[in-house]
Amino acid sequence: MKVLVIGSGGREHALAWKLLQSPKVQTVYVAPGNGGTAIDNRLHNVPLTDFNELADFVVKEKIVLTVVGPEAPLAGGVVDVFRSRNLRVFGPTKSAAQLESSKAFAKEFMKRHKIPTADYETFSDAKKAHAYVEKNGAPIVIKADGLAAGKGVVVATTLEQAHEAIDWMLLDNKLGVTHNAGGARVVIEQFLEGEEASFIVLCDGKNVVSLATSQDHKRLQDDDQGPNTGGMGAYSPAPVVTPNVHAKVMHEIIMPTIQGMSRDGIPFTGFLYAGLMIDSNGDPRTVEFNCRMGDPETQPIMMRLKSDLFDVLMHATDGTLDQVELQWDRRVALGVVMAAAGYPLNPRKGDAVTGIPAESADAVVFHAGTTLQDETLVTSGGRVLCVTALGDSTKMAQQRAYEVLQGIHFDGAQYRQDIGHRAVKR
Repeated sequence: MKVLVIGSGGREHALAWKLLQSPKVQTVYVAPGNGGTAIDNRLHNVPLTDFNELADFVVKEKIVLTVVGPEAPLAGGVVDVFRSRNLRVFGPTKSAAQLESSKAFAKEFMKRHKIPTADYETFSDAKKAHAYVEKNGAPIVIKADGLAAGKGVVVATTLEQAHEAIDWMLLDNKLGVTHNAGGARVVIEQFLEGEEASFIVLCDGKNVVSLATSQDHKRLQDDDQGPNTGGMGAYSPAPVVTPNVHAKVMHEIIMPTIQGMSRDGIPFTGFLYAGLMIDSNGDPRTVEFNCRMGDPETQPIMMRLKSDLFDVLMHATDGTLDQVELQWDRRVALGVVMAAAGYPLNPRKGDAVTGIPAESADAVVFHAGTTLQDETLVTSGGRVLCVTALGDSTKMAQQRAYEVLQGIHFDGAQYRQDIGHRAVKR
C-alpha cells in the first residue's frame, strides 16, 4: 500500500514515521516534506502543494490513503477536492475546518451548543476593541480570527500588551494572519485560570476515539515566560487529565462538538484537537479547537502509539472507528523543540544543522523547519527540530531528550530547559 502525508512540519514527519511502521505500508510520500523526510531513504518527498496536482499524483501512483497534516490546506479545501474525485483522504472539509480557521465561528458554535468556554466578544473596529479592553482590564486574551500558524493568540497580562495586540491584529497584521472573508477581526475573551492540556481525538463524522493526552508548552522561555509560540515542547501523558477529567471532556466538550457539527450539517471527520484549560476543581473549558493534530504534541503521541496507524486511519475513513481500540506504550514520551534564532517573530534561515544522531529505540529527532541545500541540512523555519524520547517517568524521558539534544548544533538555537516541568513536580 502507498500513503501520502500532506505537509512539511514536525507533525507530518512524525505521522509519516509512524505510518511506515505498518507492515501493510510499502511507501510513504510526504508533500512537500522537509529536510528530515528528505534524508530518510524510507520516505519520499514530493514537491507539490497544488490540490489538483496532488490529487493527480495520488491517482497516478495508486495511493490508497492521504493524511492531511497542517491547517492551511484543510482550511483551503483540499479534502473537498480529494473527495470530489472519490479519493480516500483523512481530514475535515473546508466548512468543518472553520472550527480552527475562524475563532469567531468556533466561539459562536460553542455558545450555540452550550460547550464550556470563556466569555468573549468579537470586533473588527479597533476603537471598540480598545474600549472593551479598557472596560474589562487585564489579564485578557486577544485572538486573531484567521489562521496564524499558532501565533495569533496574545495572553495580555497588562493593558499595554492588550492594546498592542489589538493594533497588531486589526491594523498592521504584524502576526501574518490569513484573514477570513470580511477582513481582520479579533476575538477578545476572559482570561481562564488553570492548567492547559491538549486533548486530541480521531473522528469519522459520528464515532470518536481519543488519543493519549498531552501537554504543550506555548511560551518561548523557561517557567512559561516570554512570547507565545507555536509550541516549544510537549509530553504525553498529561497527569492533569485524570480519568475523571477525561470523562468530563468527552461528555461536555468532544461529543457535543461532534454531534453539534452533525446537526449543523457539517459532519466533522479528521483529527479534532481541543485545547483545554482545567481549573482547580477539575472542570475543563475549551480554549480553542484545531482541526488537525497538534505540533509538537504529535511527536510524543506517535512515539507512544503501539497500534497500526494505517489500520486506524483506514477505519476512520470507512466510518468504522467504533471498531478501534488503541494500544499505548506505558512509558512517558517527551519532545523538546529546538527553534531558530529570532523565533517567533523573525526566525533566521540558512544555519547549518549538525550532530543529529541516528534514530534509536527510545529517541527520535523529528524535523520541522529544515531543508537540504547542496547536501547540507540547514534551518528553514522557526521551529527546527523536536528531540523526542521515551522514559519510565517524565523525569527519565526529560533527561534522555536533553541528553540527545546536547549533541545537536546550529547557530542561535533556542530551546527551553524545563519541558515537562509540571509533571516532574507532581
